Amino acid sequence: MSKTASLTDKAYRELEERIVTLNLQPGSVISESQLAEQLGIGRTPVREALQRLAREGLIVILPRKGILVSEINPAKQLQVLEVRRELERLMARCSARRRTEAERDVFLDIADGMKRAARNNDGIAFMRHDNAFNALLADAAHNEYALGAINLMNGLSRRFWYLHYKQAADMPLCARLHAAVARAIADGNPDGAAAASDALVDYVESFTRATVMSA
Repeated sequence: MSKTASLTDKAYRELEERIVTLNLQPGSVISESQLAEQLGIGRTPVREALQRLAREGLIVILPRKGILVSEINPAKQLQVLEVRRELERLMARCSARRRTEAERDVFLDIADGMKRAARNNDGIAFMRHDNAFNALLADAAHNEYALGAINLMNGLSRRFWYLHYKQAADMPLCARLHAAVARAIADGNPDGAAAASDALVDYVESFTRATVMSA
């Protein structure tokens, strides 16, 4: 990996977390030069990271006008979940079949981390383990087309969760459901992984519907 690509990944991870955890608020205007200064990274990697975030729908780049953090549309989350259900079930099955031994160990680490987040009711730890889980699930499926599709939705889903989970969600339950998927994949159980994935999405859908109805 080139130095520029590494810096782009670093900038992307930092900015994505800031947007998802609402440190950069929906609708706020952001500056490429200010972000580069804050991150201590050159403008070229930051610009490339912002272009990736724009493709994922987390920011909107307005030529000659500026860069906006995208607004959150609760109703659209249900459409996102329709797609996520099918993709994540597929990826859970594929990951259980195709994961490497090294990936197995990381799934087990994530399962343990999710259980700790559930015990401690630690929302930030949950978000970080969730991000790691999403990335590993996409990689361990070893399907580049599923990877491309799911990457377009991960950030939007995580930001929606972070905005509403304190009011409407049972975070410890959701963490345990994630741990069940990770454990089934580590065990090499495709049917169990698919069932655990459906149970997770069932819960997230019920949370999302409750949020949309109260909006």
